[in-house]
This record gives sequence, C-alpha cells and structure tokens, in this order.
Amino acid sequence: MELFRIRKDIPFMRHALIFNVISALTFAAAVFFLLHKGLHLSIEFTGGTVMEVAYPRAANIEQIRKSVEGLGFADSQVQSFGTAQDVLIRLPTQKTATTAQVSERVLTALKSQDPEVKLQRVEFVGPQVGQELAQDGLTALAMVVLGIIIYLAFRFEWKYAVAAVIANLHDVVIILGFFAAFQWEFSLTVLAAVLAILGYSVNESVVVFDRVRETFRDRRYGRLATADVMNHAITSTISRTVITHGSTQIMVLSMLVFGGPTLHYFALALTIGILFGIYSSVFVAAAVAMWLGVKREDLIKPVKEKDEHGGAVV
Repeated sequence: MELFRIRKDIPFMRHALIFNVISALTFAAAVFFLLHKGLHLSIEFTGGTVMEVAYPRAANIEQIRKSVEGLGFADSQVQSFGTAQDVLIRLPTQKTATTAQVSERVLTALKSQDPEVKLQRVEFVGPQVGQELAQDGLTALAMVVLGIIIYLAFRFEWKYAVAAVIANLHDVVIILGFFAAFQWEFSLTVLAAVLAILGYSVNESVVVFDRVRETFRDRRYGRLATADVMNHAITSTISRTVITHGSTQIMVLSMLVFGGPTLHYFALALTIGILFGIYSSVFVAAAVAMWLGVKREDLIKPVKEKDEHGGAVV
C-alpha cells in the first residue's frame, strides 16, 4: 500500500556526514545530562508510601491529585486502580515523617473533601525494591539489545546488525537525555516506552535493510554504488514510513493530549522515540552500514561456474 510514489531517488547519503555530526553532538549532550543531572526517578525506584483508597462513587482523580500536591507531595502519583471508585496513591519518602503519619495526613485531606472515602491499605516500598527494579530494567534493556544483534546478524549480515544497534542505542540514550535534561519523572511506564521504542526503531531499520537487500539483488540496479542503493531503498520506503509512523504518532499524541498525567510521560517518551527512530533509521543506521563497507557480495553468494564434466571451476 502506497500513498504516493517518488520517482527520483532522494540523495540522503550525500548529507549523511552532516546529519551524523549533528546526531553525535545530540548524543553527547544527552550523555552529559545523564551524567551531570541524572534521571529523576519515580518512587517505584526510590521507594515511598503506597495508599489505596475507595470511594462510594466514581473518584475525581484530578481533585485528589490537587489535594495531595497541596500537602507538599510534588512527586506523587494518583491513578485509578481496578475500578473508577478505587484510587492508588504513591507518595515519595518523607525523612521527617513515618508511613503512618504520611498516610494519616493524606487521608485527612481526602476526608475533608469526601467524608465517605475509606482507606483500603497502606504499604511502604523500600529503596531496596526500587534498586531491584532498576537492575531488572537494565537487564531487560541489555537482553533486548542482545536479541536484536542476534536476529539481525542471522537475517542480514553483521555490518547491518552493528548499524541497527548503534541507531537503536542512539534513540534510547537521547530519550533518556531528554528526561535527564528537563528532569521529567522516569517511571516504570517510561521504561516500558523505552523498550517499546527499541522494537519499533529496529523494525524501521529492518524495512530499510530489506529494501537495500532487494536493490542489491535486482539486476536493474547492478551498477549502482552503495550510497545510491541506500538512497533508492530509503526513497522507496518513504510512503510506508509516512503511513506507519503517522498513524502511530496520531495514537500517541492522543494519549499525550487526552491521557492525563498518568500517561503523559509514557506518551512523551514514545513521541521522542518515534521521531528519532525515523531519523536514525535513515541517517544513522543506513549511513553507518554504508561506512562499514556493505556491498553486494555481502548478500549475494558468488555462483561457481562448472566445467563440462560437472566439476566446479576454482
């Protein structure tokens, strides 16, 4: 399916060096912010108090959130839990107050708005649990990267695998750099978005590399240089890119605009990842593969000629 078809190949690789210098500077800035400021981790990683409260009718999440923030819990999380009547509240650790004191303050504030609210449970999440979550998240990230390398190495050739992984890590580090630079809250939902972007980005790289392989194998393009093959492959997939990324971005933007605070940073991470995923598939993955020296012989095995007796000619 195509919305449009571009007849003349766009010379993307002619500007690959310039865009990769910009990309390298952006990557370096992201690493700087990660090392200098660090991520603003949510209470899922740092520990805190978890409260579950129940209302006799559908709870007003926004009003509850304002009440909790009014008590000084700026990094709190308020969301529906199971039903519209049940609400889960996560509060950061308070050095000057115990879990019981924190939960009592919050419940008092909620009862002042609705006396019928009931406290279902209170739990304290220690920093040890958060540390384990962080370690598990890093392990999951490493396993995804390793899986991508193995998959691409079997499907294509090691040069393509290296190029795709560099592009994917480029996207992940830049997403984390944005969260570190602006000190946006990094939670488990954001980590899920980062892992989703890894798969999403590699899918775009696979589509481009598939078209590169087809172009190399097509005898009509036998005289094209590697850069021209890359240009043709990327140009011929632009319509598909517009359809898939455009439809996905519309859905993500709807979550960003209408999803509320619970989905805000999740959708924000996906938005950044999708935009940089398109960029990296064209100017990072394809360019790195070209600079690594991919050629027609990497994908097409030479045919051995046979002599008149049926033996292979060496």
